[in-house]
Amino acid sequence: MQFSIILGLFILGTILGSFYNVVAYRITKGESIIFPSSHCPKCGSKLRPWELIPVFSFILQKGKCSVCKNKISIFYMLSEIACGLLFVFCYLSFKMSFDLIIALTFISMLIIITLSDLYYMIIEDVILIVFGILILVEILLIHGVDACISSILNGVLAFILMYTLKLFGDFIFKKESLGGGDIKLMGIFGIVIGFDMSIITIFLSAFLALPTSLIVLKTGKNHEIPYGPFLALASIIIYLTHLDMNMLISMLT
Repeated sequence: MQFSIILGLFILGTILGSFYNVVAYRITKGESIIFPSSHCPKCGSKLRPWELIPVFSFILQKGKCSVCKNKISIFYMLSEIACGLLFVFCYLSFKMSFDLIIALTFISMLIIITLSDLYYMIIEDVILIVFGILILVEILLIHGVDACISSILNGVLAFILMYTLKLFGDFIFKKESLGGGDIKLMGIFGIVIGFDMSIITIFLSAFLALPTSLIVLKTGKNHEIPYGPFLALASIIIYLTHLDMNMLISMLT
């Protein structure tokens, strides 16, 4: 039974992961996520049904468009697999509980904003607003009014903290240190994992981003690094391991 659930969630994750790629790719360009139907970004040819199968279509096509033979980025397949695995991890962490619904919604948002930030270095407000409202509604229905109000307060505090850090960073570096999307994303973190752990997310994400930052500095290239994916990864680690402040303190003492 458990294997069937895991397999089903993995397949669902890969299917949605493919769709999330479309959302992240199109929404920033102001395009519809429904029309036109999926097509090759190089030649515009409409994808046939068998070319829409997550993971396997990439393998069957050997990573190339069947019409123009241009290479398809392996990033698409990897993001589909990542989404499938994260859905499985959500189940292993929350089992078949109502909280699993919140977890899958939260992870879905993180996947979309990560892809969007990697593609365009933008985290769209519409994604954060839609998923933020959806998560709050789920918290209200599952845990009640008090939990929902508490989540909103945690989100506001996390937003204020990140905005304050942005102002400080702008003053120190004399340029924009954090994007508006990163600040609003922190508000969602406050809603889901609480204000105290959203603070830990900032430090953990900075640690995770350090190797990439050092590589960029070493190459001497003046490249901006999207910070959203590191924030997302840090929040996933904290969320799926159920790490809280008491556990963290006991680990450090």
